Amino acid sequence: MRLTVALMLAPFALAACGERAEEPAPTPAEAVSAAPAGSDAAPAAPRVLDAADLRRVCRAGLAAIHGQAVGDIAIDGLEGRVVNASWRAPVDGGRRRARCRVEGDLITWKPADAVNPDQARWMNRSGDPVTRFVLDGGAVTINTTLPDGTTATETYSLAAGQEVR
Repeated sequence: MRLTVALMLAPFALAACGERAEEPAPTPAEAVSAAPAGSDAAPAAPRVLDAADLRRVCRAGLAAIHGQAVGDIAIDGLEGRVVNASWRAPVDGGRRRARCRVEGDLITWKPADAVNPDQARWMNRSGDPVTRFVLDGGAVTINTTLPDGTTATETYSLAAGQEVR
């Protein structure tokens, strides 16, 4: 009887000894968008952008994201902390419109006039490119990381008086 019970419990005991399933490694875009590791240094408070800097950062970010010249991006308005922008559509000559917001050093955007509900969303999901910025005086540097790990860096010179067209 004891031998039968031992033989019946043995597969369960051996199954529990198997290798654990590892969690999948984060994609390069997820790793970039993850919060930075803590340090012993005093944490720096994130800089809150004023309206002029917010417009400059969004203008440069949308230019980099959509492959446009920064001078082609028009700022149409500001609703709280969200910038409304537009530019000439390269294919049909119409207008493309987008909304842009900044959280810390991360730029997120969404199409303002997307017909497809799946596209009318903030582009901040897993699998979306991650766009960060560095503001240094009149220069705005945009760093983009694509889901496959490819990176691109663009620097735009935008003086404070250039943010509104």
